[in-house]
Formats: sequence, structure tokens, C-alpha cells
Amino acid sequence: MPMHLHRLVAGVAAALFCGVLATAPAAAENWPNWRGPTADGVSGETDLPLEWDTERNVAWKLPVPRRSGSTPIVWDDRIFLNVAVDDDNLELWCIDRNTGEMLWNRHLSDGNRRLRKQNLSSPSPVTDGQTVWVMTGTGILRAYDFEGRELWSLDIPASYGAFGLNWGYASSPLLHDGALFVQVLHGMRTDDPSYLLRIDAGSGETIWRVERPTEAVRESPDSYTTPALLRHGGGVEIVITGGDAVTGHDPADGRELWRADGLNPSRNGAYRIVASPVVHDGVIYAPTRVRPLLALRPGGRGDVLDTHVLWSTENGPDVPTPVSDGTYFYVVNDRGIVFAMDARTGAPVYGPERIQPATYSASPVLADGRIYITSEDGLTTVLRAGPRFEVLAENDLGDYCLSSPAISDGQIFIRTSAFLYAIGERRRTAAGD
Repeated sequence: MPMHLHRLVAGVAAALFCGVLATAPAAAENWPNWRGPTADGVSGETDLPLEWDTERNVAWKLPVPRRSGSTPIVWDDRIFLNVAVDDDNLELWCIDRNTGEMLWNRHLSDGNRRLRKQNLSSPSPVTDGQTVWVMTGTGILRAYDFEGRELWSLDIPASYGAFGLNWGYASSPLLHDGALFVQVLHGMRTDDPSYLLRIDAGSGETIWRVERPTEAVRESPDSYTTPALLRHGGGVEIVITGGDAVTGHDPADGRELWRADGLNPSRNGAYRIVASPVVHDGVIYAPTRVRPLLALRPGGRGDVLDTHVLWSTENGPDVPTPVSDGTYFYVVNDRGIVFAMDARTGAPVYGPERIQPATYSASPVLADGRIYITSEDGLTTVLRAGPRFEVLAENDLGDYCLSSPAISDGQIFIRTSAFLYAIGERRRTAAGD
């Protein structure tokens, strides 16, 4: 297909996708990016699996070669995985979601390496139902159609310098309005400035690059977060966190609209940020390295730290990104301590409450009136959503897990270091049924 026609079709598909999100029934959702259909870790699906193990209530499981923090991305009959094949090679896998069989795989980049917990397959793919885009921690961004044909490739470090994060690049692209928004917030291992990119999703051309200044020092400029999308007052803003601050940007030109430089009041040099910003029901939630987590109202311009902070808490997470249903705001920290707060006021609802002691890196997802929380040991604790702490089930896969769960068509997809699991039976057997 000629590139100009591909751009036209991709634009139409993106518009239709937005309409589907607004009007489709909750029973048949895709999981098109790291945080799902509304990009906040919430699914509208019901009748989801409650209990499972490595064999029970498992539709299929596919062996995978290495651990990864990348979440499986699901669209109709296809699942996409960013995969560290070995100590050097990174690939994109396309999997038949009905059978668990690989449909195709494509080489993304050489240069994989282990960096403490993670490797360079950590960024999650993103799709609009026609094209899938995938970023590697080496800075290679590629686009493919659903048959595996490469549409374009971009080497970001070749244009702007090597990434300089202490533990390797892990941010996922944000897809909006026919463009990919890619943040590179770094500083521990480079003197180059941090920046935000807008890349044309159809052609791979860089539309703009804006630098994002920071007063953060040592490791604190480093951010492993993924940008969030804020819709407010008829407008749209790109929200990013890192370098001690949360900022809002105009997607048209990247200019900074507002800033709250309050995520590291003491200017601690070790305040890298892992948990991503969350936007839900018009509130911006900005985690940092545990404390303080800030909740902000939208609409500000310039310095909003003293004018737009609704509430803050010292009980934020480190690695897992929080989740909210609009009434309650749920935090799981990396030690398995759970807090629930009023989403609008920050008033405590319950917590601290402990789930199974372990380390937690995967982000919780909320669906079917439940919160699904997976530990690094592969144990998924299912809590009842609401004002009372209640454990409904504990499901052990007995394997290392960094990846957050994905939910689609009645199934839960969990990726461990050894397998991708499809848990539960699919409601549909083919796209459109």
C-alpha cells in the first residue's frame, strides 16, 4: 500500500478506534497498550476468571525465552509481545490468541542486556488495530502491519544521542491522534538533555522534539514511566513525570503548559521514577519514589504546585503504577502493602493492609469489581474493589513475573519468565463474532 494511503487508512482506523472506546459494550474489549483500553489500568469487562494455577483454568500457555517487563498487547485474534530472545536479540512476536501459536516474529534490535531486574525488551507495544508499533530499550522504534510487514524504522539514539538512564530505557510509546509520543528522560549516565518526541505514526518522521529541563541531580532525572493523556475542557495534553516534576504538554507543538516541581522536595539524588502518571475522571495522579504522590486538578498554566494540587500522600508506590475507579484510588507498594484512598480528597479508606509478602513490580489492573495484583513470585492476589479490604483469591503460577496483566474478551493474560498464560476461556472464537 502506498504510504499516503496507509496514513489515510491509519487515521480512519484511529478515529474509529476512539469511537469504539466511547460506544462499544464492555464485553469485548481489546488491550491495545500497556494500561489497557482507557490507558489507566481499568477494564470494563465482567465474568473474569477468579481462580487459576499453572494448569487449572488455563486455555493455553506459550513458552517464552526470557523475563520481560513488557505487557502483552491484545487486539481481536492477535497478541503482540516484545521479547528478549537471548542475551543479544530483541524480537516482536505475533501470537494467535485463540491457540497460543506464534504467527510470526520479527527482529527488532541487537544489543539486549540485563540491567538488574529488567532487560531491553521492557517497553510494551501499542496498536490501533491495523498497525503495531514497538520500541526497544536500545532506542529502535519500528512499525508493522498485522501480517508482519515492516512499515518503517527509527533509530532514536542515532539522531539524539545514547540513552543515559542508570537501569536502561523502559518507557512505552503513547499513541494519540496519528502520532507516537516518546519520552526520553535521563541524566544519570549522560549530560544530554531530556526530551519529548512527537513521531508521525504513519511515516516514522519526527514532527517535533522539545527539551524538558529539570533541576534534578544524579539519578533523579531518570524516568522509566510512560506518558499519559489528559482530556480536559475540550483540549488534550500529554502528561509526563520525571526529573522531580510532573508536566503537561501541548501535543501540537510539545510546549510545556504547566509544571508541578514537587515530586522530590528534598532534591534527593536517587529519586528516579518508575510508576507512571495516571489520569482518571479528570484527576492527574503523579507518583514518585514513594513520597509524595500528588493528585492535581487539570486546567493550570505555568507553575501549578501551589494552586492545583488536590491532595498528596506519603503512601505512594515505588514501582507499580496505581489504579482508580474514580471513587477510590488504590496503591500497591513494592512490598505488597495496599492502601485505598478517596480518589477526590485523598482521605484514607483503608490501609496499610498486607497481601502475600513478596516484591511487587507489575502494576495492578481493575476489572469486574476486582483488583488483580501480581507479585514477582508469580502470585496474583485478587482483591474486591471498594471501601473494604477483602482478599477473594490467591493464584500461584510459581514463576518470576515483572509484566502487568492484560484483559480481553473474558481472558486474563499473564506473562512470566517462562510462559505467556491465557487464563480462562474466550467469549468469542473469532474477531467480530
